Amino acid sequence: MDIKILGPGCSRCASLEKEVINALAEMDVTADVKKVKDIQEIMSYKIMSTPALVVNGKVKVAGKVPKREEIKRYIKEELA
Repeated sequence: MDIKILGPGCSRCASLEKEVINALAEMDVTADVKKVKDIQEIMSYKIMSTPALVVNGKVKVAGKVPKREEIKRYIKEELA
Protein backbone atom coordinates (compact mmCIF):
# COMPACT_ATOMS: atom_id res chain seq x y z
CA MET A 1 0.00 0.00 0.00
CA ASP A 2 1.26 3.45 -0.94
CA ILE A 3 0.17 6.44 1.17
CA LYS A 4 1.16 10.04 0.49
CA ILE A 5 0.63 13.07 2.70
CA LEU A 6 0.56 16.17 0.51
CA GLY A 7 1.50 19.50 2.06
CA PRO A 8 4.25 22.04 2.55
CA GLY A 9 5.12 20.83 6.05
CA CYS A 10 2.62 22.74 8.19
CA SER A 11 1.43 21.56 11.60
CA ARG A 12 -1.75 20.11 10.07
CA CYS A 13 0.38 18.07 7.66
CA ALA A 14 2.35 16.71 10.61
CA SER A 15 -0.91 15.89 12.43
CA LEU A 16 -2.20 13.99 9.40
CA GLU A 17 1.03 12.00 9.13
CA LYS A 18 0.86 11.10 12.84
CA GLU A 19 -2.78 10.00 12.54
CA VAL A 20 -2.03 7.87 9.46
CA ILE A 21 0.88 6.14 11.20
CA ASN A 22 -1.25 5.50 14.31
CA ALA A 23 -4.14 4.17 12.20
CA LEU A 24 -1.80 1.79 10.34
CA ALA A 25 -0.35 0.57 13.64
CA GLU A 26 -3.80 -0.04 15.15
CA MET A 27 -4.85 -1.96 12.02
CA ASP A 28 -1.53 -3.87 11.83
CA VAL A 29 -1.17 -2.84 8.19
CA THR A 30 2.14 -2.05 6.54
CA ALA A 31 2.37 0.78 4.04
CA ASP A 32 4.90 3.03 2.41
CA VAL A 33 4.10 6.46 3.90
CA LYS A 34 5.68 9.39 2.09
CA LYS A 35 5.45 13.13 2.77
CA VAL A 36 5.21 15.14 -0.44
CA LYS A 37 6.31 18.77 -0.10
CA ASP A 38 7.10 19.46 -3.77
CA ILE A 39 4.54 21.99 -5.03
CA GLN A 40 4.60 20.64 -8.60
CA GLU A 41 3.86 17.11 -7.42
CA ILE A 42 1.12 18.35 -5.07
CA MET A 43 -0.47 20.32 -7.93
CA SER A 44 -0.49 17.18 -10.11
CA TYR A 45 -3.20 15.76 -7.80
CA LYS A 46 -5.47 18.74 -8.60
CA ILE A 47 -6.26 19.56 -4.97
CA MET A 48 -7.16 23.06 -3.83
CA SER A 49 -5.92 22.89 -0.23
CA THR A 50 -3.59 20.92 1.98
CA PRO A 51 -3.05 18.71 3.81
CA ALA A 52 -4.26 15.92 1.55
CA LEU A 53 -4.26 12.17 1.93
CA VAL A 54 -3.58 9.98 -1.11
CA VAL A 55 -3.96 6.22 -0.80
CA ASN A 56 -2.81 4.04 -3.70
CA GLY A 57 -2.88 7.04 -6.03
CA LYS A 58 -6.41 8.14 -5.07
CA VAL A 59 -7.05 11.43 -3.27
CA LYS A 60 -9.18 10.51 -0.25
CA VAL A 61 -9.39 13.88 1.51
CA ALA A 62 -7.97 17.38 1.07
CA GLY A 63 -7.99 20.53 3.17
CA LYS A 64 -8.51 18.90 6.56
CA VAL A 65 -7.14 16.34 8.97
CA PRO A 66 -9.68 13.51 9.09
CA LYS A 67 -10.37 11.60 12.29
CA ARG A 68 -8.46 8.35 12.76
CA GLU A 69 -11.59 6.24 12.14
CA GLU A 70 -12.05 7.99 8.80
CA ILE A 71 -8.43 7.28 7.87
CA LYS A 72 -8.94 3.62 8.76
CA ARG A 73 -11.98 3.51 6.47
CA TYR A 74 -9.92 4.90 3.57
CA ILE A 75 -7.23 2.28 4.20
CA LYS A 76 -9.81 -0.54 4.38
CA GLU A 77 -11.31 0.60 1.06
CA GLU A 78 -7.94 0.12 -0.60
CA LEU A 79 -7.29 -3.23 1.06
CA ALA A 80 -10.49 -4.73 -0.36
